[in-house]
This record gives sequence, structure tokens and C-alpha cells, in this order.
Amino acid sequence: MSGERSAVWVGKSGISQQVLAEIDGHLERADMVKVKILKAALGQQSAMVIAQEIARQTESALVEVRGHTFILFRKERKERKAQ
Repeated sequence: MSGERSAVWVGKSGISQQVLAEIDGHLERADMVKVKILKAALGQQSAMVIAQEIARQTESALVEVRGHTFILFRKERKERKAQ
């Protein structure tokens, strides 16, 4: 998961509209984003569950989950709308 991908942090407020908007903006610009989850944001959920929910809400593909970090990918909107 190394590289120069953008990183977004999911904080103790969890999957907020602000976090989703920030992730969506990164996906619009770069197609791929690295998201890191603070331990305080996990609560009773696993990183995998949080990653899957964010992927669903942002209409992106979950590429990988490693520890508290995951990568999302989404094709450009032009390509997605044409499908």
C-alpha cells in the first residue's frame, strides 16, 4: 500500500457525511484513495466492515484492507455514466 496516494482519516465520529464527501472528492481527482481508520473510530466494528460500508456509500471498489488502512478505487464518472 505504499505510494503517493491521497490519504483520508476516519476519526472518532466514524462514517460522517464530511468523511464521505472528502473521500468522494479524492476519488473524483485521483480514482484511488487510501483511507486510514483511527482506533477510536472502530468501536465494535472491524476495519473490513467500515471499509465495505464506505465503498458502498461512495460507489467505489474496495481494493485492499490491511490493518486499519484500506484502498478504494473508482473509475472516472464519465466512464461510469456511459455503462
